[in-house]
Amino acid sequence: MPEIKPAGSPHEEYARRLKARQALSAELERRHIALGNAKLVLFAAAGAIAWLAFGRHWFSAWWLAAPAAAFVPLALLHERVIRKRRLADRAAAFYERGLARIEDRWSGQGSKGERFDDAAHPYAKDLDLFGEGSLFELLSIARLRTGEETLARWLLSPASLDEIRARHLAIDELRPMLDLREDLALLGEDLPSSIDPGLLARWAEHPPMLKSRAGRAAAFVLSLLALASLAVWAAFGVPEPFLFVAAAEVLFYLRVRRRVARVVGVVGEPAYGLALFSAVLERLERESFRSPKLARLQESLRVAGVPPHRQIAHLNRWMELLHSQDHLLVRVIGPPLMWSVQVAYGIEAWRRKSGPKVRRWIEAAGEIEALCSLANYAYEHPEDPFPEFAQDGACFDGEGLGHPLLPAERMVRNDVRLCDGLRVMVISGSNMSGKSTLLRTVGVNAVLAMTGAPVRARRLRLSPLMVGASIRTLDSLHGGTSRFYAEIKRLRQLVDIMKGPVPLLFLLDELLQGTNSHDRRIGGEAVVRGFAARGAIGLLTTHDLALAHIAEVLAPEGTNMHFEDYLVDGTMKFDYRLLPGVVRKSNSLELMRSVGLEV
Repeated sequence: MPEIKPAGSPHEEYARRLKARQALSAELERRHIALGNAKLVLFAAAGAIAWLAFGRHWFSAWWLAAPAAAFVPLALLHERVIRKRRLADRAAAFYERGLARIEDRWSGQGSKGERFDDAAHPYAKDLDLFGEGSLFELLSIARLRTGEETLARWLLSPASLDEIRARHLAIDELRPMLDLREDLALLGEDLPSSIDPGLLARWAEHPPMLKSRAGRAAAFVLSLLALASLAVWAAFGVPEPFLFVAAAEVLFYLRVRRRVARVVGVVGEPAYGLALFSAVLERLERESFRSPKLARLQESLRVAGVPPHRQIAHLNRWMELLHSQDHLLVRVIGPPLMWSVQVAYGIEAWRRKSGPKVRRWIEAAGEIEALCSLANYAYEHPEDPFPEFAQDGACFDGEGLGHPLLPAERMVRNDVRLCDGLRVMVISGSNMSGKSTLLRTVGVNAVLAMTGAPVRARRLRLSPLMVGASIRTLDSLHGGTSRFYAEIKRLRQLVDIMKGPVPLLFLLDELLQGTNSHDRRIGGEAVVRGFAARGAIGLLTTHDLALAHIAEVLAPEGTNMHFEDYLVDGTMKFDYRLLPGVVRKSNSLELMRSVGLEV
């Protein structure tokens, strides 16, 4: 079925599809009620027939076959309607979440990615990449854990220019493919898969512990002989053949029991969540991609013979058979059938044949899902462009930069230009005036750009950059470190980053705030001068005007900018507009007096 291209704005298309899915759900609910009532009528009719047949003897009990014959297809039809209604409800929820993202109501509704947060990373916590209301929550629509892991890895590690351009082409192709994203959202349960891709890949690549094809054949033959001898015992009352086969099975089991126990013991956790993985692979296999990156990823899902989704489904069936050994019937018939032994041999045969290809399938599915997340963001924010890239030295030239995590009505755009010889911007202003938000705005857009995603700007031109930030550096009671020590450790980390081939974009909030003014001025100037000398570019903020001299010392490579605030009727007001020069006024004392402090 060809992809239906969206018509109108993203909001209009989501609203149209949401209305259609809700109407379908309502119609299916009516069918569900009608079929439920029909089943009750059949049940009542069967009860009446049974009473008349057995209680009054008016006619034969064979008349019960009529409602029974009608009940079976009715029940199957009812189950199908219930399944379709659940899918319609989940499709409606998919578009409700999309509208929430477009209308800036999305925080707390998506996957937060907290497990990827790392306080030691040079910008993850400073730029709110993970957690509630984070960039990851805004971007991710991945169903598989491998998709989430791939997206997180891309956010934490800048890509090469060639890779970024390849992602741009892939995102452009995926952007209008709403049907694909909806289909992926409806697969399996309405939760991301808990399958651990690394664990599954490592298990699949491990050498099989039961390699003998002769052993597998022997277990199968013994189980057949056990069934045949049981039939002989039941028909002729001769137990000796069964006892002989049972003894042979015991001897065989004693020989392989340790390996069987190891196979059964290690496969459970890696193979959890295979049904959803198979469904995602099956959906991706049906697509036809044109962009080079997507075509290459899909090519890795093509194998001779049985397609990957069927091979994963085959392993899932082996796991279902393994788990079924707890069923009462299997507990009875399992020992003579050598149930656990045969399942273990089947799992190991699967691992021998398909295991070496599993990592490739996992990585391909993860990358396509990560690209779908970025394409979904691009579709929902059509005004956000892809950045342009320069290769002639460190550069960040943004016009109309905004923060993608801020609601549109609260977001104030600013221009930030660090290129053509200008390397350092010192930003002064009072607390809450917008300094830290500007640093995060620059940092998040640089991360989006180096991930391959569109950026929240009217225009952004930048060179490949490594982001390093000291914005949310805190002391640690358990670690026994002060804020100042934590900050200088982060600065040392940024110095190490500058030793690499990619220039650093540094973002320093209230530089060296944890020390005295004298040491702060000397140390701050030395740090920033060293960063600039090593080819880095960046911004630092301060409300200590003594640090404004850093820009003067570095001129023309440094410049001063500021945010202003206004005290109106005892209330501090901010316009969050970045202005040239050093801030020339402070309303701190007036604000302290306005809340009743004697100053």
